[in-house]
Parts: sequence; structure tokens; C-alpha cells
Amino acid sequence: MSKSLVILGSTGSIGEQALDVARKNGYTVLAVAAGKSIDKLEAQAKEFGVKAVAVFDKAAANELESRLSGTGIKVLSGVEGVCEVASIKADIVLNAIVGIAGLRPTFAAINAKNNIALANKETLVTAGELVNAKAKEMGIKIIPVDSEHSAIFQSLQGAPEGSLSKVILTASGGPFYGKTKEELKNVTVAEALNHPNWSMGSKITIDSATLMNKGLEVIEAVHLFGISPDDIEVVVHRQSILHSAVELCDGAVIGQMGTPDMRLPIEYAITYPQREQMCCDRLSLTDVGTLTFAKPDLDTFGCLRLCIEAIKAGGLKPAAANGANEEAVALFLGGKIKFLDIEKFVEAAINAQPHTESYTLEDVFEADKKARSLVRQMAN
Repeated sequence: MSKSLVILGSTGSIGEQALDVARKNGYTVLAVAAGKSIDKLEAQAKEFGVKAVAVFDKAAANELESRLSGTGIKVLSGVEGVCEVASIKADIVLNAIVGIAGLRPTFAAINAKNNIALANKETLVTAGELVNAKAKEMGIKIIPVDSEHSAIFQSLQGAPEGSLSKVILTASGGPFYGKTKEELKNVTVAEALNHPNWSMGSKITIDSATLMNKGLEVIEAVHLFGISPDDIEVVVHRQSILHSAVELCDGAVIGQMGTPDMRLPIEYAITYPQREQMCCDRLSLTDVGTLTFAKPDLDTFGCLRLCIEAIKAGGLKPAAANGANEEAVALFLGGKIKFLDIEKFVEAAINAQPHTESYTLEDVFEADKKARSLVRQMAN
């Protein structure tokens, strides 16, 4: 199956695994983009013979342009450059940029009528209504890459329209499952980055430790599947084998299981509605032995509760929650704040964001900016 790809966030965990999938299946990679990791970008650009590469950091882009001199590869920079790369006509644009930085490139890809494999959940968390409206207008598909949303998407294949009753969103519980708030007061960055099942980037790993990631996924699921947050049940499943499930109107529960390997949902998003040969280890249920399920602790891991409250309130509150979290996680990773401060700052940003029924893309960025500013003020 021949496919042409543009990969945004190609030097991160998802981006590198997407390139593994492309390498295995012989897909054409037309362009790659990242923040400032030019060593990796240079190697990727040369290996796949891309037409263009974009770097958010302009100084890094200048260095990369020098390194790629004579190759014929176009080097672009800044948000504008990444958006230009996202606009290159391809079978699919995989957006694996971390954070709200991926929002404008998503819109650029949609405006170019490119189908999107979405690993940048913040696109829908912060501006889901706007994104869905634009995707509908341009007639393009948004196919989820997050393992949980891919599982829901796969489980709904063949289900009659209107038959979805409930989404069962699974969570690993992160490295601190079973801990009390008192025990989390002084956890270190290293402890928070020690995820039991998944190998991910630092930001999403911290989000998993706070359960903020699951809260963001609740918001994402609302926009992806057109359901109410009341129809989403979060279930802690420590083994990360059942990636998520759906309950249909007749009570049937259909789920997708597999090894905890992101290459499977990445490949499915690229090949949908077809499937390629196995790209990762096969699942042995007898080797797994036991699957367990439990309710999440919303008191200890309040970020999940806050995200549910934010999407129920709607408007720009989810954007404020996301912006505050991005800023707080960066401060925590930098040793500037404590682990539990993340939840405190997210709650403050949600409460400070006025309710609004309608908003523009620029309103989203303004809410994000104000939330980050509030976090920095509280941290000082």
C-alpha cells in the first residue's frame, strides 16, 4: 500500500515511531517538522529524502539549512514554516507536535484538505468545536492516534450510527497509582517520569502521573465522538492491554486489545480503513494472565476531575486548563514547583477563565496566554 506522509513532531516519541512504520512499509515521507532537534531532523530528512523540513526555532533552522545545503531539501522556520509543511499535499498529515503549538498546523493541514492522523490532543482540547467545524467544511477525516481514542475508533467500526451508549476510557493509573495525596507531596521528577507501561515524552509522562492526560483525553473524546462527558467512564486498567472500549445501546461492550506499543494505532491511522501486516509484538492473553479494572481516585488525582468539570462548563475553560497544565508541567520538570502544584494551578486557571458560549481561534490563544501568565505569577 503506497502512502505519502507529512510528519509533524518527527523527533518526538510518536514521530519516531511513525517513521518506523513508514520505514517498515515503504511509505513516502514528503516532509518532517520539529522544535529544534536538528541532529535528528537532519538524519531523518536525508534518510527519507524529504522535500521540505520545518523547525519552530529559527536559529536552529538556520543551522539545519547550512547542514542540508546542496541536498535540494527546503528548510522552513517558525510557526509559519511548520504550517507550510502541514499544507503540503499528502495522503495524511500526522500531527505529533506536543501542546497547543500543534493547533495552527492542524488548521493549516485542514485548509489544504489533508486528512489528519491526530496525536496532538491539544488541538481538540483547546479548540474542538472550531476544528470539527473546519474539518466538516473541508471534507477531511481526523483519525485519532492516541491509543485510547484509536481503540474507541476501531471498536466503533461497523456499529450503526446512533448506537453508541458509552465510552469506556482506560487509564494505566501512572506511576503513583494507589498513593495518597500526602505521599505525593514531595515526589521527584525522576519518580514521576517512571511510567510502568509506556515509553513516552516527558510532558505526556508527567500528565500520566497526574492523570491530567486522562482528563485531556476525556475532552478529546467528547469532540472526536460527539458524546457527552457524562457518557464517558474512566477505568483504571493497570496492564494497558485493553486500550479502551465502547458500550452500545443493546449493552454489548466492544473493545480493542493489544500490546502497549504505539506503532499499532499509528499504523492504523495511516492505513485506515485498510490494515497492514503486524508492526509490533503479538498479544498473548495467556502470558498476560489477569486483567484488572478499578475506579480512578478523583480526590488524589484531581486533574482528571478538573478536566471533566472544564469540558462540562465548555467555552474556553478547557483551553485555560490545558495552558495552565503545559506551563506548570514545564515548571515542575525544571524543578521550580512541586508535583501537587500542577493541580492547584490548573484549578486556578479554570476558575479565572470567564464563561463564553462562542469563541474564535485567537480567543483560544488568548485564554492559553492568560492561563500561563497566571501559573507563572502563582509560582513566584
